[in-house]
Amino acid sequence: MARSATRAWQRMLSGRRLDILDPSPMDVELSDIAHGLARVARWNGQTVGDYPYSVAQHSVLVLELFRAHNPDSDGVSQLQALLHDAPEYVMGDIISPFKAAMGGNYKDVENSLMSAIYLRFSLPPTPSAALAKQIKKADREAAFFEAVHLAGFEDGEARKLFGEPSVPAFDVEAFDRLIRPCPTREAHDRFIASFEAITP
Repeated sequence: MARSATRAWQRMLSGRRLDILDPSPMDVELSDIAHGLARVARWNGQTVGDYPYSVAQHSVLVLELFRAHNPDSDGVSQLQALLHDAPEYVMGDIISPFKAAMGGNYKDVENSLMSAIYLRFSLPPTPSAALAKQIKKADREAAFFEAVHLAGFEDGEARKLFGEPSVPAFDVEAFDRLIRPCPTREAHDRFIASFEAITP
């Protein structure tokens, strides 16, 4: 008896069935993204605190850093910043050294998912080169703060790996809220709230 084709889809809690290799924007739901990202740990879970620091929290931190650098940015740009790691709700968060070692078509799958997610929310399928650079800057600054405050990196080591942060930390209360690992439901709700604050 012949084997059936390899399954390339995942059932989501929303009821959607997302084909990972050929994703349709119609099968992307905000609730699934928030649910997944709130449960995916940054740094392979190697962070301090009683809870993992989730990709949902990281996404909100990146959005806030992006806004600090680009106070006049429009809603489209801000949504693309918030959703910059959204494919990880399906693919998980693989640390950069492992991605480099994997090779293959990992990036192609990630980019395909990213385009479907952006299209689902009426965004351009890829950010412009200038916007991608601005988002990457915020992403690297977020990585610096996470590395130093959560992942046990020395300040100098983090600067070598992620660069010199050009935005000072927010006021103590705001920064603590953004960088403190929190329960899954709280991370989920913050991500949804950030999305809804941008969209009409």
